[in-house]
Amino acid sequence: MTSVLVHLVVLSFTSFLLLPFSHSADVKYCGAKDDYAVKVQGVKILPDPVVRGKAATFNISATTGQAISGGKVVIEVYYFGLRVHTETHDLCEEVSCPVSAGNFVLSHTQTLPGITPPGSYNLRMTIEDNYNDKLSCISFNFKIIFGSLVSAS
Repeated sequence: MTSVLVHLVVLSFTSFLLLPFSHSADVKYCGAKDDYAVKVQGVKILPDPVVRGKAATFNISATTGQAISGGKVVIEVYYFGLRVHTETHDLCEEVSCPVSAGNFVLSHTQTLPGITPPGSYNLRMTIEDNYNDKLSCISFNFKIIFGSLVSAS
């Protein structure tokens, strides 16, 4: 009986290690202004930490009091305080448009190059409408590591 229990505990723990980890990042608004039309409720990163050379997904849970017909998402990535990457996406490629008033999730998946240095990064994301009015601006930290501790074999 004891050996069966030990095997179950080991199996459960091993299975837990094989699951991709996700983490809710601590989100900060870019400035003192917190009356943006889009309020961010949280950011989930999968996997966390991000593995260079592998796909990473950033799910941003948000809410808005107004419908949004379109716009753009500007992503800036900082490493040791220096901007190392900037990209702009059509908002409707990241979320289904039009965005109705209420809750929505903006999801961005990207594979980082295998040469990306490991370490702590800061991501700043700005959402603008079709008239370039800022709907929200957030920042959060995330980590990039060399590779998974679990072998794919």
